[in-house]
Amino acid sequence: MYKRYFFFFFLLFATVAYSQSDTKVKWKYEAVKKTGWQYEILLTATIEKGWHLYSQKQSADAIALPTTIRIGNNPFIQLKGSIKESGKLFDQIDAATRTRARYYADQVVFTQLVELKKPVKTALTGEVEFMVCDDKQCLPPAMVNFSIKLP
Repeated sequence: MYKRYFFFFFLLFATVAYSQSDTKVKWKYEAVKKTGWQYEILLTATIEKGWHLYSQKQSADAIALPTTIRIGNNPFIQLKGSIKESGKLFDQIDAATRTRARYYADQVVFTQLVELKKPVKTALTGEVEFMVCDDKQCLPPAMVNFSIKLP
């Protein structure tokens, strides 16, 4: 019986925590045609004022969860290079933990160049795992799925 209550409480907490993280960051996904069969994939995170989203690259001593973008396998799409990020990067030592943290406030754009292997209509799918914090607290990590059509 206690297991049921514990499971229900955990499920309720996870749902509330996920919805809180989701409201702090709004995601926009788009594909911009470059040349021929090449597209630039843009994942734009708009971050609520007072909050910040961590960079993909953290120092070895960091305790912050880096933003992780996983792109699903698609036999028609070839990734070109690595995912780049652009925005105003803050690189600071956290006074409480004495660890270095790299993060973005306001907005950050993650960019991935892709190329179609042949001219077909397909979609790029994946997921973004991220954590947001303010000056007093961090919310539990959240995950969002995305799908971007490539015409």
